[in-house]
Amino acid sequence: MKIATFNINGIRARIETLTGWLADAQPDVVVLQEIKTQDESFPREPIADLGYNIETHGQKGFNGVAILSKLALEDVTRGLPGDDADEQARYIEATVVGRRALRIAGLYLPNGNPQPGPKFDYKLAWMERLRRRGQALLAAEMPTVMMGDYNVIPEPRDAAFPERWVNDALFQPESRAALRRILFDGWTDAVRLRHPGSTRGPFTFWDYQAGAWQRDHGIRIDHVLLSPQAADLLIDMGIDRDERAKDKPSDHVPVWVDLDA
Repeated sequence: MKIATFNINGIRARIETLTGWLADAQPDVVVLQEIKTQDESFPREPIADLGYNIETHGQKGFNGVAILSKLALEDVTRGLPGDDADEQARYIEATVVGRRALRIAGLYLPNGNPQPGPKFDYKLAWMERLRRRGQALLAAEMPTVMMGDYNVIPEPRDAAFPERWVNDALFQPESRAALRRILFDGWTDAVRLRHPGSTRGPFTFWDYQAGAWQRDHGIRIDHVLLSPQAADLLIDMGIDRDERAKDKPSDHVPVWVDLDA
């Protein structure tokens, strides 16, 4: 089962980008971030025509997440538990029913800039809520994939020029420590499992400015975390880097895992 995450950076602006990739890559399940549309405005028809069931958690003009699946989706939940006052559409979960049942959590973690300030405080509080939700998912012992745009650069090797990010919320010691705490609870970083010895990259995001793509000035902020039961099923993983070079690309590229499910 091929499961992918893709920050599409505006679904209506990039529906052809998305459907072209879906047709070529043939993922079974996809979590999307930054759909930037309300549920009723989500362009369902061209995606459904490719055989996908669609569940969304949208928001007008900002944020928004979705799950696309060629398999049945059950027990769909929207919103990250822990703060009933949080109205930002950043989290969605569902069970994918294949030969094995898998729990899929798709997330768009807050950026946190400018820091310090309330946006950074919100980011850290959101990460602590994510950790608590992750602990509950681990306790259920179902194979689970918690994936999406984490807006955290975990290590210096995850940026082409880490020194340029020292004042950014994505690379603050507090952000990186919060992600490490999540990982230490028992999650496996699929990219690092596949590229343990890499000293630079791989990257998943290149800014639109200053020729970042052409110069390969990237960062890795899109992560796929596997529960122990999901890690045992891992066959392969990959990053569809070439999507960044196509017409009207997102500034992120898809990251995927293939699980024996």
